[in-house]
Amino acid sequence: MGELDGKVAVITGAGSGMARACVEVFVREGAQVLAADVSGQEEETAAALGAAVVPCRVDVTNETQVEAMFGAATDAFGRVDAVLNVAGIGSGGRFVDFTTEEYDRVMGVDLLGVMLGTKHGIRAMVPTGGGVILNWASIGGINGSAYTSVYSAAKAGVIMITKAAALEHGHEGIRANAICPGFVETAMSGGKGAGERFPQMIAATALKRAAQPEEIAEVASFLASDRAGYVTGAVVPIDGGTTARIAGT
Repeated sequence: MGELDGKVAVITGAGSGMARACVEVFVREGAQVLAADVSGQEEETAAALGAAVVPCRVDVTNETQVEAMFGAATDAFGRVDAVLNVAGIGSGGRFVDFTTEEYDRVMGVDLLGVMLGTKHGIRAMVPTGGGVILNWASIGGINGSAYTSVYSAAKAGVIMITKAAALEHGHEGIRANAICPGFVETAMSGGKGAGERFPQMIAATALKRAAQPEEIAEVASFLASDRAGYVTGAVVPIDGGTTARIAGT
């Protein structure tokens, strides 16, 4: 018996990284998954994990495609119980150098994409009694960091829209929580062993190591399960203790 037996999840960004790890853990725990991505790698995820996973090509910044994604999940599995808005992109640079083009690109994927997934996820789940929204923010949305102004602004926005969704839709059986990873060794951060190339990131943690994608996925599985039935509106750092530190200590 898995903790997600009988549940259906929609996971964006599922071609790689933390989202791919979430698909793997959710299937292990008994869920069926619509694996969505814009890259084409969602097909590889589905092929590797079998009949419990259906791939779906989606640009999360396109509302028509996002709405169709939930229709595809309902057509394939009959319902939606959990939505993991994981798809995101990185950005860095000096505040005075950001461009409106960069702002639009990052905000489009990292904030608008999450808002659309949350909006249509709620619409899909309410008729069947509710469900769980898990939105990927970042510790960069909690604490400030140099050279990440646009990215961090988007992630802070994710935290706020998640809290709003939790408050507006709790009475309809919807729980919404924000997951805030710290430094995770994904392809976006440089892959396995990336922590060795960013010693300052490792030094900032209490555990003195980077996270692996599956460690984030395990927490997501718990939050999507009935065991977390009274957890909503929460901001959950999974950061090895980075945000526990008082500045300068």
